[in-house]
Amino acid sequence: MNQQERIRVVVSGRVQGVFYRASTQEEATAIGVTGWVRNLDNGDVEFEAQGTPDQLQRLLQWAQRGPARALVTSLSQEACPLQQHEHRFEVLR
Repeated sequence: MNQQERIRVVVSGRVQGVFYRASTQEEATAIGVTGWVRNLDNGDVEFEAQGTPDQLQRLLQWAQRGPARALVTSLSQEACPLQQHEHRFEVLR
């Protein structure tokens, strides 16, 4: 089994009101990673994702584009602690 990693990502640009959270959940679920995504008060979107390095790289590549109506201007990421007993990727309100 490949080693699991977890990352925290903040996405800036036109990323709220364009289905970014729902699309991130759909993409993450298709890739097979767990975690969550939420809007931030400053207009950014934040997500944490956990999976293999290859899975996380696929999600990051998608996140740089986002859904059709999004316009991503920057993306920052950092490693964070693994979460045990997480079984899906959720949209947080």
